[in-house]
Amino acid sequence: MKFSISQSELLNALTVVQKGLAQRASLPILAGIYMETQGDAVLFQATNLEMSVRYQTAALVEEEGKAVLPGKVFIDVVKSLPDAAVFIETNEDAAMMSCESSSFSIRILDPLDFPAFPQVDANQQITVPFDDFSSMARKVSRIAAKDESRPMLTGVLLEVEAGMFKMVATDSYRLGVCEHPLEGAAVDDFKAVLFSSFVLDLAGLPKTGEDISIGLAENQVIVTYGPTIFVNRRIEGNYPNYQQLIPDSYNTRAVMDRAALLAAVKRASVLDSGASQIRFSLNAPSQTVQLTTTQDVGSTQEIVKASIEGEDVEIAFNSHYVIDGISAITSDEIALELQGPMKQGIMRGTDEDERFLYLVMPVRI
Repeated sequence: MKFSISQSELLNALTVVQKGLAQRASLPILAGIYMETQGDAVLFQATNLEMSVRYQTAALVEEEGKAVLPGKVFIDVVKSLPDAAVFIETNEDAAMMSCESSSFSIRILDPLDFPAFPQVDANQQITVPFDDFSSMARKVSRIAAKDESRPMLTGVLLEVEAGMFKMVATDSYRLGVCEHPLEGAAVDDFKAVLFSSFVLDLAGLPKTGEDISIGLAENQVIVTYGPTIFVNRRIEGNYPNYQQLIPDSYNTRAVMDRAALLAAVKRASVLDSGASQIRFSLNAPSQTVQLTTTQDVGSTQEIVKASIEGEDVEIAFNSHYVIDGISAITSDEIALELQGPMKQGIMRGTDEDERFLYLVMPVRI
């Protein structure tokens, strides 16, 4: 195999496929990146046997062939090279790489030992603008549980309902629901739970201006985005009925400036010594929300102007959860909707085009 490619394009390809590298490979070949020249392009692949990634890019190919290079070494070498043409040539034992005045020789693995890329036929498929997908994924992925004892909650639910594409995540203490309308979508019963880390990896792919396609097979998902294809295992089981947790009314609603509220909550959390509790006191007559924290080392108090309708109420939340929720909302103003001091609170942006709901459970005062 013999070809040349720009350092930036090579690094971009390796950055994408490295998401499929096995972190603690039981087989040495799974820590490698597969390369194959085809016509005027180079195909890159990586797999950890649960997830497989394929990326194809144009290159100046002189000789066709295939090889597997140790992934980490390959990426580190390419990162160290200047932004210029990289020449790669392989023989039976090594890959020779040169770029301007630098040259490397890297031992290669047998490409015949590399697992074949899985062939998956999707029985359902949707297409979503990548920018919208990425924004939704970043909002909800952080909410998924980290505790592996409940595998279903470590995932993100993707579903289509009444022409609306939804992403949902919960750790049982909070819940995030993000929606995006799918124009002309004729998909029934599209529902899958994907690993939150995988969804976040997809959100971090380089922007190309193309849509992202998500296809479902019996126990796998196939994602196509430009020259990149991902095949990954789905999380098996039934996702909790999150819709029954979302109240359809409120007793108190406070609308506040989002930036002012976020700054106030962060200041009120400065003395946090591990309790992570912040108290919200909503006062309709004064049209203010008072934020209070009390710790062993002292106490803090913040006053935020608000437009309040309904009853006065006092409620406490985990301050870190509140910060996560406010940070995920992009509207200039944020609405906090409450039913009472010991019932879930709902945060949402006031802009009509922001379809994100954040539910957070209270803590006992």
